[in-house]
Amino acid sequence: PTGDSGVVLQVKEETIEMKDVFAVKLKRRRFVGQKKGGTLLGITIFRCLHKEENKLADCEVHLNNLSEDHCHSWFRCLKEILNGFQNRPKSLKVFVNPSSHKREATHVYYDQVAPLFKLADIKTDVTVTEYEGHALSVLKECDLQAFDGVVCVGGDGSVSEVAHGLLLKAQIDAGKGTDCVPAPVRAPVPLGVIPAGTVNILAYTLYGIKHAVTATLHIVMGHTQPVDVCTFSTPSKLLRFGFSAMFGFGARTLALAEKHRWMPSNQRKDFAFVKTLADLRPEECELSFLALEVPQEDSHENDRKKKGKNKKKGSKDQWQKIQGGFLNVSIMAIPCLCSMAPRGLAPNTRLNNGSMALIVVRNTSRTEFIKHLKRYASMKNQFNFPFVETYTVQEVKVQPRLKSGLDAKEDMYLNATSAEGSYPWNIDGDLIEEASEVHVRVHPQLINLYGVNTDDLESSKATCNCI
Repeated sequence: PTGDSGVVLQVKEETIEMKDVFAVKLKRRRFVGQKKGGTLLGITIFRCLHKEENKLADCEVHLNNLSEDHCHSWFRCLKEILNGFQNRPKSLKVFVNPSSHKREATHVYYDQVAPLFKLADIKTDVTVTEYEGHALSVLKECDLQAFDGVVCVGGDGSVSEVAHGLLLKAQIDAGKGTDCVPAPVRAPVPLGVIPAGTVNILAYTLYGIKHAVTATLHIVMGHTQPVDVCTFSTPSKLLRFGFSAMFGFGARTLALAEKHRWMPSNQRKDFAFVKTLADLRPEECELSFLALEVPQEDSHENDRKKKGKNKKKGSKDQWQKIQGGFLNVSIMAIPCLCSMAPRGLAPNTRLNNGSMALIVVRNTSRTEFIKHLKRYASMKNQFNFPFVETYTVQEVKVQPRLKSGLDAKEDMYLNATSAEGSYPWNIDGDLIEEASEVHVRVHPQLINLYGVNTDDLESSKATCNCI
């Protein structure tokens, strides 16, 4: 302290845990335009703070000391401790989709993400994607051993492509074929998700919030979470690695939105939703699934009665079959949280419990279907309807069937909303056209994602706060 010696200083002691520190820098005073040198003032410690609503923030702690020897000694010691955190990335391969949402991904990365990576001394190799499938083609040729992780800045479709490419590359490097992968190998490096899309389901599920800085700090701090992944296959080929899919209403809505790309993002999504709802039709198909004996937390009495008809008491895992007209079929290995569905699209599953949620919406009136959709935006049970069935499964086979005796209007509708008679699938926000049987399998903890399990966010917040 300097100045009047009579000044009484209020001493306050504070403890900073090194597990919450992600960078340390020498603090210097420099003149305008001066880039190097300058008077050494001390060191600055950069720590990760846990805020409200699952947010993370970076915070600076300045330690003043005019001694060069003391500052360099502290700097070397703290850097050595930080380098000891083996799970923290030192080098990242980054994909930025400049077309995501309102074309804001590039600004999000260079304004909010890149400065934190630089501060943490993380080297980056950035690819700004130029077309759909660009990230996939780059990953196929990429030497992943040179990186500690892969990061995607974009929406759900972009993340899905990068995750698919990462796992596909893992199969290639392991010498496995990519036409059929019944037992895929794990991704060699974690995947980071920086939300810059419209819905950002995966980011919400990992972080509990759409916040680029929070996502970046989870990556910088090396927080990883093993996550289950699905394979979507036909009898002859692998279609995709993914986390969730919808067949029926959810896929038809996306297919219609893709045909109106000339519209602004929110407008085309609203238009596609209303138009698909106005032309609501059931999909005739047969579902075969390997069900698990796992109690559903949100199952209602009608649901339990339906399951009782299909499964004898005390029976083990077994294949079941249902068929008919379904308005929507959802198959999800993760809860799929988002701002429009605070409980999640599939609240009965978890990130890594080795199972999928199969949610079947049978044919009903448009009014009842709308009631079901509205429930997603509330905290009420969206499955508490007699026409909704939920199952916990390991595998699902979806076999579309053309209706017998189609009238002209229905036939015209099917041809207008599908390409060459194929049936659209919405896999993680990407449109996949497929007419034949689709086989979906869940593979436990196939990939590590940077983030935390949303079930543990509150407890994590309590234990990781600085004292």
